[in-house]
Amino acid sequence: MTKLIYFAWVRERIGKPSEEVELPAEVKTVRDLLGWLKGRGEEYEEALRFPEAIRVAINQEHVKHGTAIAGAREIGLFPPMTGG
Repeated sequence: MTKLIYFAWVRERIGKPSEEVELPAEVKTVRDLLGWLKGRGEEYEEALRFPEAIRVAINQEHVKHGTAIAGAREIGLFPPMTGG
């Protein structure tokens, strides 16, 4: 099982702060994960409409979308950061 943690408006649109999921074997990278999540329902589709904008951390370390997720205990999904 992998724990997914959602932050800020990603959490608001999905409707939950986190969940434990069993990832399918074909989900091998962050990009695969985002695509798989989008297919889980309208709320996921809305939250991940622009997957390239989502920042991701594996085990609390920010990674690129091509990064493998094998062995990940925790994956955080963040909206883009704004400056100010």
